[in-house]
Amino acid sequence: MVILLLSDNISQLISQLIKTAAKPMDEPFQRTIRIGKATVGLLGLEIALAQLSGKKISEDEAVRFLYEQVSQKNYIPEQAIKPYQEALRREYRRYNNLEKPESQGLTIRVLGRPCVTCNKLKIMLIDILQEKKVAADIEDVQDLDEIWRYGVTKTPALIINGEVKSAGIQPLRVQIEQWIEEAAGK
Repeated sequence: MVILLLSDNISQLISQLIKTAAKPMDEPFQRTIRIGKATVGLLGLEIALAQLSGKKISEDEAVRFLYEQVSQKNYIPEQAIKPYQEALRREYRRYNNLEKPESQGLTIRVLGRPCVTCNKLKIMLIDILQEKKVAADIEDVQDLDEIWRYGVTKTPALIINGEVKSAGIQPLRVQIEQWIEEAAGK
């Protein structure tokens, strides 16, 4: 009897854990994207992209669907509708591994929770950019879900123009300078 009760309790516990683990996937979370020159967090974009996954629809239809879904959970000013739609198109293309969009300048992402190594990497990046007189959009990504979307499991990670340059280590200054020069076309 004790074993039966114990196994029932374990079954109930496992059932509750599964329900709890599944619940957050239904709730929208914020994903940051570039809209024009700004970086904006959007709720529900990841869910909308997942809903489109595997569907055979045109890119324009996909963008309309994404815009409808995102505009329900986010404020979008009327004058910003076109830039939002362009950004959603880029995200759709990136999500489906279609051809890469045209470069929008140098974009650098530092992935990692706040720690000494991550902070040193950010400071080093800013110093290098100032010394080289290179303009770049630097984003500090600390949310674990956002980090994992890049396919990175070790931090700090450095992404330059969408390409993972390092993960789990702090690269040497010389290496970072070389990557920035290559990406900036100098």
